[in-house]
Amino acid sequence: MKFYTTLQQYYCGIDLHARILYVCILNQQGDKLVHQKIGADPPALLQLLEPYIGNVVVGVECMHCWYWVSDFCQTHEINFVLGHALYMKAIHGGKAKNDKIDSYKIAKLAKRWKLPSCV
Repeated sequence: MKFYTTLQQYYCGIDLHARILYVCILNQQGDKLVHQKIGADPPALLQLLEPYIGNVVVGVECMHCWYWVSDFCQTHEINFVLGHALYMKAIHGGKAKNDKIDSYKIAKLAKRWKLPSCV
């Protein structure tokens, strides 16, 4: 299993769904800079990530709708990590689970170099 191990200034975790995204952006100290729900469309995501482009990694769980986020990140030259769903479930599994918590945990996994990558 490979892990994302590159240092960044900001770490973004996205909990993906077909129509919505829950986005969490952390700084190097682990402070939440952004933690909100947006529509699952590129302009909304770009507006949220624009201040961080060049200094951010975006991590998502390997789900059915991750492809467009990967393409979006490639177009805008944003580092992208696709986390392996099975391993991520084992790492951040717990009793409390919802979109807001999941996006935060994905960002924390990227920050701590424990985001298991599919690539």
